[in-house]
Amino acid sequence: MMDAWKRLGSFIGSHMVFVSPTCVALGVLFPDQLVLLKPAVIGLFAFMTFQNSLTNTFGNLARVLRHPAPMLVALAVATVAMPTLACLLGNLLFGSDPDLVCGLVLEYSVPVAVVSSMWINMFCGDIALGLATILVSTLIAPVTIPLTLQTLLGQTVRVDALGMMGEMLVSVALPALLGTLANDLTHGRAGRELSPVIAPAAKIALVLVILANSTGVAPYVRNLTPQLVGVAAFVCVFAASGYGWGLLISRVWRRPRAQEVSLTYLCGMRNISAGAVLAGEYFPGEAMFPVVIGTLFQQVLAAAFGALMRRLDAPRAEAGAPDGKPYESASRA
Repeated sequence: MMDAWKRLGSFIGSHMVFVSPTCVALGVLFPDQLVLLKPAVIGLFAFMTFQNSLTNTFGNLARVLRHPAPMLVALAVATVAMPTLACLLGNLLFGSDPDLVCGLVLEYSVPVAVVSSMWINMFCGDIALGLATILVSTLIAPVTIPLTLQTLLGQTVRVDALGMMGEMLVSVALPALLGTLANDLTHGRAGRELSPVIAPAAKIALVLVILANSTGVAPYVRNLTPQLVGVAAFVCVFAASGYGWGLLISRVWRRPRAQEVSLTYLCGMRNISAGAVLAGEYFPGEAMFPVVIGTLFQQVLAAAFGALMRRLDAPRAEAGAPDGKPYESASRA
């Protein structure tokens, strides 16, 4: 029974490039039924974060803080470079509709996605780097989001800082702390024994999160105009560029493979749910479209870039690199 359970988790993980678009399509086709999953999203995030953290240690987190360059690079790309590029290109392509431009900037001003930790763990990335970056990105978001919008668009936005912090505390900080503490207190047994047992459940949780978040884009997909099709195409390409920048920077910088995986997902994934809430509360309805349409692409692109990284690693694995890793292990970085 346990072997079948673990095989189910392995099957989901190895087929995410197909599972993700299928879930998105189901969310668009059956929003009224699947929207019932929405209240469970924070709990599912918390469970995924806990499972991902079971292989982490406080020593690893201390390492990230002692050598913060990769985290600072990820934050610079996610918090500064991507929203600035979104503003410049958005004005160039869709400048006649400031609401659409505002939505594009907002989408890339929100924190790094919590679910990126799941992808980082799935592809054997540096989970300590991932969790630390997600936490810092979330903590500074109440300041960086309004500052970015004010600087780039002249928009003054009130952010529910306490609400956002509370949500991220429940879905990221506390589960990460508990998972890491459990691994340290059990001298690694939690990571070796508990994590593999609940890993399939965490992958199922990821599937449920994709299903739930995809329901928000259904009304827009069903009422597309030529301009909105253009916006959707731009969001797809631009979202892919975020993953691409993370992968390119880590390769040029010759980071360990684990950090390469982490930087790819940290630069590419955004907390779209937080962006959708802000767009709904503070901006006209049209600003919502660029934010929620990212739901169609984010998970699919995450799966695609995971497959790409596996393919890029294959020649090194065949050449005898340890564990198929192109560079030295993250622990020695």
